[in-house]
Amino acid sequence: MKKKITIVGLNFYPEDTAIGLYSTQLAEYLINNNFEVEVITGFPYYPKWKINDEYLDKPKNFVEYHKGIKIIRYRPYIPENPTFLKRILLLLDFTFGAYKNSFKIKKSDLVLTVVPFTSSIIVGNRIAKKNKAKHWVHIQDFEFDAAHETKLTGKANILFRVLYKIEKNLLKKADVISTISYAMLSKLQKKVGSDKTTYLLPNWVDVDFINLEKAKRHKYLSSDKFKILYAGNIGQKQDWSLFRKIAEQLSPEEVEFVIVGDGAARKEVENSLKQLPHVHFYPPVPFDELNDLLCSADAHILCQKNEVVDTVMPSKILGMMASQKPSIIAGNRKSEVAKIMTESNGGYYFENNEIDNIVDTIRQLKANPALRETLGRNARRFVQQNFDSQKILQNFTREIRTLLSE
Repeated sequence: MKKKITIVGLNFYPEDTAIGLYSTQLAEYLINNNFEVEVITGFPYYPKWKINDEYLDKPKNFVEYHKGIKIIRYRPYIPENPTFLKRILLLLDFTFGAYKNSFKIKKSDLVLTVVPFTSSIIVGNRIAKKNKAKHWVHIQDFEFDAAHETKLTGKANILFRVLYKIEKNLLKKADVISTISYAMLSKLQKKVGSDKTTYLLPNWVDVDFINLEKAKRHKYLSSDKFKILYAGNIGQKQDWSLFRKIAEQLSPEEVEFVIVGDGAARKEVENSLKQLPHVHFYPPVPFDELNDLLCSADAHILCQKNEVVDTVMPSKILGMMASQKPSIIAGNRKSEVAKIMTESNGGYYFENNEIDNIVDTIRQLKANPALRETLGRNARRFVQQNFDSQKILQNFTREIRTLLSE
């Protein structure tokens, strides 16, 4: 008899970026490997922070199917301007709706709760307890730490002490807790102690799909200029002030910056860069165009805020590296991304104050196609060895079968 897995998480199909993409690919893999899968989730809204048009007329609670996966949806409050307090309202609303929908789960052998939101663990706990199922919590983002570090709430230290205590108590109820990077795993172990079972489940990339040999020139990057691409969420974790300073030191004759994406900070970022004629904004591309987009760049760029160290692991770097193009990344030297750049020799990592070095490096890459090719091959080889989707999902499925046999 097939084992039944229940996934609880806000983001899912048809979202095709970030957490929604990974949760969907995971569910599809499980279905294809002799599991039954049900998902409790919200309405698709990310990264636009606006519910997808095709879902606007749907009832507040409804069920649909995707590739054999049963999807139980609740329509939560989605703020157009997601301030910290509005995110809290979203968190509470989704948790309330998901909790009610959890009564629709009649059988489950394993509950997989995807964080954020931390409060979703309450829903997962209820389903696991009712069905005497195992509970696996997977952390994609330490949301409280990220909010604290990026100062979304000011200081508010008392509030965060309360939130961290709630987080710890919820995590300790899980049978297994996983997260996506070594740095985040270390943070997790400090939060829950050595008596809990923890597991590294990194995000992955389909290196057959993201493949330079299969790519054609994307219309967003069709010029003959040296093209530097940022593709992904436009939010508060990126250092857009640094990006602007870099762009200001390079002329339109030297380089073209292309920003593809959406997010809570898009309007603000676009306004701050609109005076720069060599910076161009485009909406997100459909998933089937992603390979063409990433492989059409001459180099990729990512500027992370210095205070964001081990609370998130930007999964976009895996696609950047798989595209066989070099990456220029700025942020905190203690981050997991810095370690990956160093080990892979697939690009460059800088501190946020190294603006002149970043600009010089861009000029060197433009002038040296052979260097770009070498770095790109190094980057792709590294993700093939360490972040290939088939290897990671096979290992994860093996761990699930072991857990369910206990």
